[in-house]
Amino acid sequence: MSEEKLMSKKKPAYPVGKKLDAYLDRYNRKIEIPIFYEDLLRFSGSIAVEDEDGEDTLWVRVFYSEFEREEIDNSLKKVYSILLSDGGNNIFQYLNVDAVDFCTFGNSKPFRIKIRNILNDNFTYFYVKKTDASRIYGLELEHMLSPYNLNFLVYKDTLIEEHIAGIPGDTFIKDFLPTLSKPEKSQLAKEFVKFNERCMIRLLGDMRSYNYVIVPTHDFDHVVYRIRAIDFDQQCFEGKLKVYRPQFFKENFLMVELVRETLLKDSVNQYKIEERSIVAKRILSSGNRIKRLTSIVKSDQISLEENIEELKNHIHDLTLDLEFKKAKTMGQILALSLDFVRRNYEDVSMKQLIEKKF
Repeated sequence: MSEEKLMSKKKPAYPVGKKLDAYLDRYNRKIEIPIFYEDLLRFSGSIAVEDEDGEDTLWVRVFYSEFEREEIDNSLKKVYSILLSDGGNNIFQYLNVDAVDFCTFGNSKPFRIKIRNILNDNFTYFYVKKTDASRIYGLELEHMLSPYNLNFLVYKDTLIEEHIAGIPGDTFIKDFLPTLSKPEKSQLAKEFVKFNERCMIRLLGDMRSYNYVIVPTHDFDHVVYRIRAIDFDQQCFEGKLKVYRPQFFKENFLMVELVRETLLKDSVNQYKIEERSIVAKRILSSGNRIKRLTSIVKSDQISLEENIEELKNHIHDLTLDLEFKKAKTMGQILALSLDFVRRNYEDVSMKQLIEKKF
């Protein structure tokens, strides 16, 4: 299916309501910061940022007037300290703002900030974006339901996100995938199946290859590859179920072929079951936190009526669970999806316990 037909028009940004704002405050996500997204838009000039091959990256490096530069630099250092340290100013003397880049592509149009430690030349990135309720739900769900913790802050209309390190999926597919050994390809195929399943369960859409990274980790005598989402703009918005399954994007065609070439159908099914079980365990271990989040999202407006109608029918056809037909909001569909996975896991676990006992 073509990209134009699979994805709808540009998603609007949804405001953070009082309940979500209180939730963010409760879990220390809401912290006062000294600079806003709108402040960074006051740049006086820019140049295109190119990659090593001289290709346009769709990022531009922005510059500020001498009058504003010192204030902006100090504010960005303060944000760095709040996000990644104790929030104090004592580390400012060791930090330098090497670059402020602005992305002209995509919904969020983020600023990417490069902070360098002048003592050892180590550097760190973080991102400044406009707040969007659906994106915040996506970040929180990733924090609770994926294998990875996420660090982000929200203050009024500004969202600060920690950088997620890894090799961009499109770069990896082009430059690294052909060089992998057979065992490495099989392991990566397994990870893609699990990533595909995890995105569908928690309704994270638009995982085209440039919206996730692949993280290689050395483990004894081999390398293990993991896949991490880096873009959460399309959490619970689209109506087509296929949007929430990375396998249906043309940019992931070679990853889908990798699964077909290296994994048997029974193995694919087993990895899907494994991922559902892991997500169910995370739902249970998250306790009141995920209960509070799903309670809030159920009453929030983060999609369009036509998308809600379309998606609930697609998921009903997949699960045959009539509760999905009753859903009135995208948040209710999400809550039902998570509950469906949890209940199935508990039912299987109880059955196995009974069989073992008798």
